[in-house]
Formats: sequence, structure tokens, C-alpha cells
Amino acid sequence: MLKLKQKFDLHRDVESDILRKEASVCRVKEYSGAVDTRILNIERDGGILYSWKGATATTRIGKYDSNTKQNKLLYSFDKQVCVSCCSLNKEETLLAVSLAQNTRGEERLRPISKCLTLLIEIHPINNTKVLKAVDCRVKVQFLHQETDRRSVLESHLLLLTEDGYVDLYHVLLNKHEGYRVVMANPERLPKTVERIADDLSWVQWDGHTQRLYCLTHKDKFLLRCVQFYPSRNCETVMELPLELPANPFHTVKFVNLGFDHYHMGRPEQELVRMKVFTNRIGSMCVCYSQPRKDSQELIYTVVLVHKDCSKTFRVSLGSEQSQHKAAQLHPLFIPIGYYILVYLKGYFLHCINTRQQEMPCHSLFLSGHDVDLGLQCQSANVTVLHAEEESCGSLLDLASGKIHTAELSPAYLLQILRSSYRCPSNKADPQRLAALHCLLVYMGKDPSLELKIIEWLCDNVNAFESFDQIQEFILASLYRISYEKSLSLDKVLPYSSVFDKKEVPVCLSAIPSVLCTTELHTESVLKGKGFWTELQWNTERTKYLDAVPNPRYRTSQIQAEWNKLRSETRPSSYMNHLEENTKKVLSMVDTWCLDKKLVPLFQEEDHQQRVLIGLTVDKLREHLNRHLPRLGKKKIDSLVVCYVAKLVGTLCVCVCVCVCVCVCVCV
Repeated sequence: MLKLKQKFDLHRDVESDILRKEASVCRVKEYSGAVDTRILNIERDGGILYSWKGATATTRIGKYDSNTKQNKLLYSFDKQVCVSCCSLNKEETLLAVSLAQNTRGEERLRPISKCLTLLIEIHPINNTKVLKAVDCRVKVQFLHQETDRRSVLESHLLLLTEDGYVDLYHVLLNKHEGYRVVMANPERLPKTVERIADDLSWVQWDGHTQRLYCLTHKDKFLLRCVQFYPSRNCETVMELPLELPANPFHTVKFVNLGFDHYHMGRPEQELVRMKVFTNRIGSMCVCYSQPRKDSQELIYTVVLVHKDCSKTFRVSLGSEQSQHKAAQLHPLFIPIGYYILVYLKGYFLHCINTRQQEMPCHSLFLSGHDVDLGLQCQSANVTVLHAEEESCGSLLDLASGKIHTAELSPAYLLQILRSSYRCPSNKADPQRLAALHCLLVYMGKDPSLELKIIEWLCDNVNAFESFDQIQEFILASLYRISYEKSLSLDKVLPYSSVFDKKEVPVCLSAIPSVLCTTELHTESVLKGKGFWTELQWNTERTKYLDAVPNPRYRTSQIQAEWNKLRSETRPSSYMNHLEENTKKVLSMVDTWCLDKKLVPLFQEEDHQQRVLIGLTVDKLREHLNRHLPRLGKKKIDSLVVCYVAKLVGTLCVCVCVCVCVCVCVCV
């Protein structure tokens, strides 16, 4: 299902370099000792922090630069220590480290505590400041913010504790002798601390967007998001109530805050697993799963904040034996583009369409032991890495130290289109429909892929039992050119012919062995700028469009006007206006098709067809201006002309398909 491409290998990219360095330290030709290399953190710039055991009973911390493919030694402890967490500031002058203390006799560090948190000057190596010495786990994370304040040397460090609070340290720095960077007044550092959050049970860091998601519980569970700005300010930009079971976390759960190899959580002990994903176009999904001990099912919820709704799925896991194997196991949530993949190995794969969520048939659901993502490791060892600006996902296998980029496999989806799955057509139709839309919309920019879909249409020209694939091809191809413009277009432009059916077939409206419930109105509170402005607009527009009858544009809306214009014989200003619309459309079609013979249906002398094209542009423009004025007239005009031009081109393709089929039948 996934097309994986390896982009980092701890053994290849780091360990081989470490062995050469240790051999140099020991003055031997080849170092054969165990280095026990471990990934500790991945910073915003893609730099990978890691530790290893040095040849002289030391522990070293290094950084792999993903851009230059080079390794750099950051710091060496003069004895072997257990590094549970670390973070490097953007300028690479400070290193924050949390050490899991060894409490066995003479090996104890002073003071005696389970966790010692240090702030170390490393440019060059100089002073060390103890930030915390406590009996609970402590996570550290530097903010990596873009700023123009070059004259001010400062760093900002988040310190998150298992006691359930988050502090922000503002560290002022001085430059000595032109190059040495040291902390200014380190003894006053505790006085700079700013409390960011209290009473946490779960926290997730998003380094790419500099956001901290925190879950608290008083009267109800409340998910908050704190946005950090380059101006060193921060604010709470989101509050979202969630329906979670009582006491969902035994201890504070840290997500995306490094990899603690000395406190590895056991998946079977987690009552709830939760992650938040965002997309730069202005969407947010909160995903959490709840395995049920007392029943043979798994419950998972996807809160679509941008759609002002949440969807909860109950998936039957089959027999008691199968249920016993999957007891207390959680699925992987993997964001790829606007899809969220929910995967439980050996049971099911649910590829959820977060843009068109109304109908189950627009999300791909596969079940059975043959369902495989293509991962060569256990799901429990996989960590999902997510960057808002990237369409593909990344998967880290901590056991092997490998990172792969993950994309949906077009070959796998084409196989679903072509396969009958050894079952009646109506049972395979939902998978075909979901795969077709994914191929045409999400992956449809590839001309060779579109050609393969057209070949499939030629081989399957008769409509399936549940849907008409020609209509779906047309609508999905049209939707593709607009879906990246605005999320609000999801409810305004046609997407699928299924929405127009008077009675939707059961196989398209439900998934076997899966119970889906939808809750409207997530009651989210949003503010802020940038992404948050867009998310707020999308949420409000969704509420508005849900209240408007028939917000999707339909060609039937122009029928009355078209009948009237067909009887017009004399030119008028309105007819001239429509002609100008038509010229824009056909001009764009001409730029797409160098061979003008591809558009024989729309020659200059075909008056009625030219009027119809111009009228379609006019009415669609009017529809979008009425429902989405925020897009602006210029953007809407460009979108409409492009949309109708694509409609003309797609209709020509479909005509060619039908002609080819007729020729084959005659032969």
C-alpha cells in the first residue's frame, strides 16, 4: 500500500563514521568495540541527535546533518551515562540533556535523583548548569524560531516534566573573544522561567510549526494548543473538548519529544493513543484509539476540526483468538496528504479521506491478513514523523534506526481498480471508487498515471452496479484542479455522482463489520494568525455550508437559463459577455492541447455549444462568489475558467473512450 524510500540509516550514515573516529582515538586500524548508537531526537532542521558509547568508557552525543550528510561531535561525558533526552539550539551553542540516573551504589551521580537535567555550553565546551534534579522524567526541547533579531543572543528552552507541567526558559547569551558563546548570568536563569501549562496528562510537540499540544482534565478533557512566535511570545490558539475514557493515561504521555531508550512504554498498557496532525492548507485532525478488553473490537476516533465534526469507528477484530492477539494494541495513524491511514497489522487498513468524509465509499477500507503496508518491521517499533508542509509521511523504525519516506503506492491502487477481489462486483465497488478518487485527485498530476486509468476505463466501459465510473472520472478530474485552492471548495464543487443518487447503495454507505458514528459541532475555540486564521475560516465556512441547502454546484442550475438562451437569435451584451467567457476557456484548452484536433466539438461555428460554455462559466462564477467571497473575484475567475476548460478537455477524453469502445465492438 505504501511506497517506501529510505532516507536515513543509523548504521550506514552514523555508525560507520563513529567506528572510524573511535579507531582514531584508540590509534588502531579498525575499532571493533560495541558503540551502542541510539537516536535521541530529531530537530526542526532535520538534524538527528544521537548518543554512543566511546572507547574510553565515555558517552558521546553527536548530530547528523541531513542536508550535508555529515556527522558532528557535540559533547562527551567523561563517564558512561544514560541519556534519556536531549535538544540542541538552532545556533548549536547550547545542548540541553536529561540523564536517567544510575542508582546502584558507587555509580550514583550527585545529587541522588532519578533524573538530572543539564544545560551545557558547547561553543566551545565550557560551563554546565543544572536545571533540574528530580525523581520524575524530564523532557527538554529548544525552540527553533526564525527571527531577524541578530543583535540579540538568546535561546528558549522548553522543559516538560512527568509531574505534569511545562516551563519555558529564556536563556540570554554573551559572545566573548569574538567566538565564545556563554550564558549571561546563569545563576539568574531560574528567574527567567515562564510557566506554559499545568496539570497535563498528555503533550505533543510539533517542531516544524513550533506548537505545543497539551491535554488537561478538570470537568472535561480539553486539548489546548500553544503557538510560539519568533517574537519570543506565545499564546493559546486552540481549545478543543474531547470525549475520552476516565484516566486514559497512567502517566504523562510525551509525543514527538525525543526517544527515551531507558523508559520504553509498553503498547499493551496504553488505554488511549493520540496524535494531532495538521496540513498547511488549513486542516487539523485529532486521532485517538481505544482498544476494548471486554469485546472483540477496536475503537478509533478522528476529529476533523476543519470540518467541524468527528467520526468514530468501531471495527470488529473477528474471532476470540484474533481478538486476544490484538488486545490492547493500537493502530498506527499515518498522515499522507489529506489522507489519514489507520493501520492494524494483520487486521485492517483504513485510508480516511479527510476532505470528503461524508460517504464511507470515498475512504478506502481493506481487511484481512493480506493487508500489508510494506513495512519490514513490527508496528510497535514504528514512530510516525510528520511535517505540516510535506505531503508524504516519514516512518522511523527505532529498532533498526532507519527512516523511510512513505507515499501511497499508485501501483497498489491500480491493482485494486483492476482486481475483482474474488467477490461480487457490488462488494468490490467501494474499494474501486475510493481507489479511483485517490488516483485521480491526490495523485492525478502524473499524465502516465491518468493514461493508465483511461485504459482501465476503456476495458470497463459498462457502469458498475453501484456507480458510474465515467461520471466519477469526470468529476474527480475536475475536483483535482481546485482542491488545493481552498478547503471550502470541498462542499461547493461537485465531487462524486454518488451524492446525486436518490438512493445510495448499501455497499457505498456502510463498511462491513465497521460501525461509524458522526458527531457534528466539535465546539473548538480558535484564534491566532497564519494557519489558525485559515483553520478558523474553514471551520466557520463549513458550519455555514452545512446550513445552506444544496451548496454543491450542479449543472441543472443552468437548465432554465440555457433553454431561454437557445431561442435567442439576435446578439446582445449578455451574449457578448458569454462569448468572452468561452474564448477564455477555449484559449486555455488550446494551451493544454497542442493538437487542436483534440477539441473538434467546439469549433467556432458551433454557436450553441459556445453559449453553453460561456453560461457554465458565468453561473459557476456566480455560485462561488456567493458562497466563498473570501477567495476574491480574481482568484475565483481564474479558478472557474480553469475548471470549465478541464471539463471540456475531460469530456473530449470520455468521447474518445466511447468511440474506441464502439470501434472495438464493431470489429
